Amino acid sequence: MGAWALLLLLLVATAQAQVCSVSNTYFEVPENTNQSEPLADIYVPEGQQVTLGPSSTPLAFRIQGTQLFLNVTPDYEEHTMLQAQLECRRGDTVVTLLRVFVFVLDINDNAPVFPFVTKVENDTKVNTIVVPETKLEAHDPDKSDILFYTLQEVTPGASNFFSLVGTNLPALRLDRSLDFYQCQNMTFQLLVRDTQEQNAAPSHTATATVILEVQPADLRPPWFLPCAYSDSHVCIQAEYHGAVPTGHTLQGPLTLRPGPIYAVDGDRGINQSILYSIVSERDDGTFAIDADSGNLTMTGAVRSPKTFTLLVKGEQADHARYSVTRVTIEARNANGSLLQFPESRYRGTVALGSGAGVPVRDAASPSQPLRIWAWDPEFPDFDSAITYRITNNTNFRMDGETVVTAALLADEGVFYAEVEATNTVTASGASTVVEIQVLQEEAPTPTGVSHTEDQRFSTVEMAALGGVLGALLVLTLIALLILVHKHYGHRFKCCSGKAQEHQHPQLSGFDNQAFHAPQESNWAPAPSPSPAPTPAVAPEPAPPEPPSLQSLDPASESPEVARDGGGPAAMRSILTKERRPEGGYKAVWFGEDIGAEADVVVLNTPASDAAGAADSGSEDSSDEADAEAEGPGGGSRDAPATYV
Repeated sequence: MGAWALLLLLLVATAQAQVCSVSNTYFEVPENTNQSEPLADIYVPEGQQVTLGPSSTPLAFRIQGTQLFLNVTPDYEEHTMLQAQLECRRGDTVVTLLRVFVFVLDINDNAPVFPFVTKVENDTKVNTIVVPETKLEAHDPDKSDILFYTLQEVTPGASNFFSLVGTNLPALRLDRSLDFYQCQNMTFQLLVRDTQEQNAAPSHTATATVILEVQPADLRPPWFLPCAYSDSHVCIQAEYHGAVPTGHTLQGPLTLRPGPIYAVDGDRGINQSILYSIVSERDDGTFAIDADSGNLTMTGAVRSPKTFTLLVKGEQADHARYSVTRVTIEARNANGSLLQFPESRYRGTVALGSGAGVPVRDAASPSQPLRIWAWDPEFPDFDSAITYRITNNTNFRMDGETVVTAALLADEGVFYAEVEATNTVTASGASTVVEIQVLQEEAPTPTGVSHTEDQRFSTVEMAALGGVLGALLVLTLIALLILVHKHYGHRFKCCSGKAQEHQHPQLSGFDNQAFHAPQESNWAPAPSPSPAPTPAVAPEPAPPEPPSLQSLDPASESPEVARDGGGPAAMRSILTKERRPEGGYKAVWFGEDIGAEADVVVLNTPASDAAGAADSGSEDSSDEADAEAEGPGGGSRDAPATYV
């Protein structure tokens, strides 16, 4: 008995392996959910194909490979359930039929709507009652109450179009012509009160929302595009022009300028389809127009040159409105028409060893294929009717307007080919010459790859060398910092924050002498101090000592100095210049924080410069010069110094 049960299981498993199956047939998806992952996996036996059956919800599902996908974002208000019918076929025979159900779960995604929604036609006459009193009036159980109504706009500008007939008469009236393309919906708040005075007691109020939907009206005829001028109300429609050769009947639609015959409903909100017809035929039936597409074709050849003027009507499918445009077609003699090439000679390049079918590159732009084309000045719209061929060189051929190789190029050199262009409509032709260079091209080396024989050092060796060089650089910087601190450390200390705390509060002002007048701008560095004189020459007086750091305290600025004279003319800007008696300039720079301490730099010049500056008139008094000529200890300095 056990053997029979095992055999039965094997038979069932074998049967299941020969039919389609799906991982799951029941799904629940909340509405407005974008389901990008597959819904289910489909098992399809070898030799079968799975497709969606006719009972499937239209456009709701798709099959990619052996997976079923949801193709839309479900909306509970449209479909509460979606169904996919899976048909597994072997050839034309349906072997298995499966169904997958997707139940859409409702969520709160819609706002409540008041019942007072009224549709108003766009062409409604002014002073028309669009909503009667019976639809808007409120009901008060107190029979003796008189109700007072107020209309408040919610949509900006809506009160310019509608108003109430009266305070006690809630009929809605149109006061101004509507424009569907300016506003399609207008919302109002209707308030009713059972007392005339707002602050009266007792008083009861109620509100309701009134929504007006503007419906498009059939006001405009069809517009032939492209419009020469258009706005939301008017279109100066196109007129069409074309040309045909005499003695020929063109098989396809005519090429017209500025484009094919095409019209749309002038009322975009209605958008009726357009039907085309020829209403004035002065061509003896030479031309015909397709009623649905508007394509103009020839029914016979024109024997002699002449001009045809056709009046084409575009009519709405509901036959409510139509418009007419003019189509001018010139029949020209094609015997004297000659093709022309934009260039007298074309030049191209191709790699040596190229096989058949390789495009020849443009020598002027090697990244682009060489393109050769001709045009007919009499019939510029017939470019698609021009064919090209190479007549005297079997190594190359034409592929449309592109030159390609026709055989293996085994020889290097310059080849010449004649390209012949023929207009299949007018039978006119022309030829040009192509110069093609077959060059030996070196295979480029891939970026970042070097030859094995040129690689002398490994990556590990280069990394070790970089580490050693980095360590040496760090040691060099440390040694340099030690030397700078040893020789110039005292100068940095004099400008530290602690030294500024003990400065004497004397400072004539914050002047930045780096800001010169435009005519005095000089970006050259400050002059260096003069060298010490030799014993043979009488030594010059030592340059005056720079002001002590105590005198540079920004907090010590006195109102008497900063506002000398007390008037606006005496105010000194922090961006003005001041020549100091010792010949130096002082400058002030502020950091990013406006409350940061000021950094003061004093650059001294030789005594001769200082003297010249004093002779030319300095703003400093003689007392200040004497005070600055002395050092902090009362003595004079032997050499100028620079403070940073």
